[in-house]
Amino acid sequence: MRDMMGMMKQAAQLQSKMQQLQAELDAITVEGASGGGLVTVTTTAKGELKSVSIDPTLLKPEEKEIVEDLIVAAHADARKKGEAVMQEKMRELTGGLPLPPGLKLF
Repeated sequence: MRDMMGMMKQAAQLQSKMQQLQAELDAITVEGASGGGLVTVTTTAKGELKSVSIDPTLLKPEEKEIVEDLIVAAHADARKKGEAVMQEKMRELTGGLPLPPGLKLF
């Protein structure tokens, strides 16, 4: 019975740490870039888009599709970086404890 109480306490502590991590990930920003830095986007580590920056040389009507593609690529780059930050924070939180495949805590 003591083991069960200890596990319950650990679960409550993990839940509290997860809530803190969620708040921390909302505050961490990552930047993604494409087109050699002509387009950059800033997102939270959780993937929420915060800003887009486009180099003025791209703002020509005939290059509209290129700009759109570069924005998508920059967002994908930022999202990948944000996922890496989340994975690192999860590793720190779980102490390297292997989680079952497919378990999503976010």
